[in-house]
Amino acid sequence: MPSIWDERFAGAEYRYGTEPNDFLREQAGALPTGGRVLSLGEGEGRNAVHLAGLGFAVTALDASSVGLDKARLLAARRGVTIQTLLADLDAYRFAPDHWDGIVNLYCHLPPGLRRRVNAQVVTALRPGGVLILEGFTPEQLRFHSGGPRDPAMLWRPEDLREELAGLDVPILREVVREIGEGSGHSGPGAVVQMLARKP
Repeated sequence: MPSIWDERFAGAEYRYGTEPNDFLREQAGALPTGGRVLSLGEGEGRNAVHLAGLGFAVTALDASSVGLDKARLLAARRGVTIQTLLADLDAYRFAPDHWDGIVNLYCHLPPGLRRRVNAQVVTALRPGGVLILEGFTPEQLRFHSGGPRDPAMLWRPEDLREELAGLDVPILREVVREIGEGSGHSGPGAVVQMLARKP
């Protein structure tokens, strides 16, 4: 059955553009060199393709087959290889101690599911593994640059710190920044940015 994301990703346009997220671009050097990276809610592939171009072995996970088809197409155009995994995070089970990096960029989920996913992220990272995360905070409701309009699906730093307990957190900050990511994310946005590492 087609998902709402299949509908949003239909057509030739890349809804969030083809260039990587700015915070990912800034922090990718923190990921273990050449490691295995899982990108959650990867959509049309812009972040996975960027990481593959840096030499990482990337798996792009998404619930939209349309998005993942476009991700593979973008990878082929850029001359890199990514793995794609069609999965619903409500049913997906993370292998423990498997990933050198996990990327969560705007993969907003209902609170109960978010807590379950975050708990699995902690166990799924290998020692020394890194989480790179950015998403909208409740302050985003003042802006119109994208994201859920349901406050429960927006992220508060204190919740992330609690749900990802067990990781060292060198960066956890709220900022308002200009976002230019296709038609889906465009304009000023209120975000939380997190870089965390498993001891």
